[in-house]
Order: sequence, then C-alpha cells, then structure tokens
Amino acid sequence: MSTIHITNGDVAADSLRQALSHAGRADAVLALRDDLAVGPLRGIDEAPHPRADFWRRVTGDITRNFAVEFDAQASELEAVVGATTHVVVWHGQSCADQLTLRRVCFHLREMPQRLNEARVCVDDLTGDSAAHRRADRATSVGMFAPAVLRQRLATAAPISVLRIGRLALEWQEVKQANAELRRWHDNTFSSGTFAELDASILEHAAEGWQSVGRVAAAVMTANNGLLVSDGIVLWRLRELAADGQLQLRGDPNAWRSLEMNVARDTFSPA
Repeated sequence: MSTIHITNGDVAADSLRQALSHAGRADAVLALRDDLAVGPLRGIDEAPHPRADFWRRVTGDITRNFAVEFDAQASELEAVVGATTHVVVWHGQSCADQLTLRRVCFHLREMPQRLNEARVCVDDLTGDSAAHRRADRATSVGMFAPAVLRQRLATAAPISVLRIGRLALEWQEVKQANAELRRWHDNTFSSGTFAELDASILEHAAEGWQSVGRVAAAVMTANNGLLVSDGIVLWRLRELAADGQLQLRGDPNAWRSLEMNVARDTFSPA
C-alpha cells in the first residue's frame, strides 16, 4: 500500500519532500496550508470559507482567491479520506502541528488502520536551527532540516484506535471553543485572544521609533505557548496602528524594513 505524508504548511512539506527524495522514496506529501492556532475554527470541516475570509483579512491580499484555495484544500483532504493509502501525519510541539494531527484523526477516525504519526521535538534541532530553541520547547516540522526528517522517517508508527478517538474528540472540542488564539503547552490546549498578542507586542517594544523586525522576533520567540508567524504579528501591528495604539512608517507589508513608534503622546508624522 502506498503512503501519503501530511504536514502543517509548505515549508515543512518541502523539507519532507527533500528527505524522502534523499531516502529514495517516492511517497506523496500533502501540505495543509492553514495555521489552525489562530482565527475561528467552528464549522471549518463543513464550510472552509470563513477561514478563507479570515486569512484574506490577515494578509490584506486582494489579488488571491482564498475561497478557491481553501476549497481546493478541502477537496485534497477529502481525497485522502476516500483513498486507501497509509497516512503519516508529521508534527512537532506547536499548536498548529498538534491541531493538524487532530484534524486528520477526526477525518480518518473510521479508518484507524491507515493512520500513523512521525514526531519531532526540540532535541532533534541541529546546526543553525539549534540556536533558535525556545524556552517553551515549541517546535514545528518546518523548523527541521531535510537530513533530520530523513532520520525520523523510520520512526513513523501507527496511532492506536483509542488515541485516535481521543484526538478526534479534542479537535471537536477546540472547534467548539472557537477562540481567537490557541496555545499548546504541557500537552494541553488553552484559549487566548488577539488582545493578548497585542499586549505582547507592546510589551516587547521600546519607547520611540524602532525596528518592527526586532519587536516581531521577540514576540515570535517569547515563552508564551504561542508559535506565531511573522504574518500574524504584522497583521496585529497594522490593527494596532489603525486603532491608534502605535504608528508605523515604511512599507506595511514588508516588516523587515518597517518601523514602529509606541510613544503615543509624542507621535510625529511619518
């Protein structure tokens, strides 16, 4: 029987494809391109368009047809369910990876014999990646080099029927909670709000004009159970600026060259 590997995101999928190629394997890889740790989840398995609307708002990209992209992803996942292939879900210790695992388990809960998992953890990080180890030990598969993933191929193992049922139930519970943000810490999900992320941004900002990149890096590596992307941080910066809580200057879509000012009483024109 053939095998399909499922990852959270394209970066992880590309790294895994290289690992499989170097191992002489032609297994298929499916990237589920949705950071499930942020935004509304209720109804995601029945109608993907609310998620499409959310990411359109986050990115501000009016040129992409998010509805078509999310419909295509739903069809790809449906095709996996309808096939007979073995499925290996790759995951690290991040909320998005763990929710991807639970979502796939929910969809394949009636076919537990097909389900397998491959795990990576912070101790597997090597080389330059090791310098980015977080205090909360959060990791995603996209952080690992192809050579590391190649070594982990042999560790893929079946998921027990009992565990599949529990993971599927947890997915339903998280969907029902429908929080703005979700954290993963000590093998437990907890809910959060965008206001908490905004507070973290302001907390890591110095007074006066400063590099957005420095603040974003501090927020993204903070020991808070969140493994947020630069895109989410940039979106929250734009929202804070629109709300008058900070000022931005530079290209609002290019955070590496963007600057911010949080001294509200001393704002000067950009």
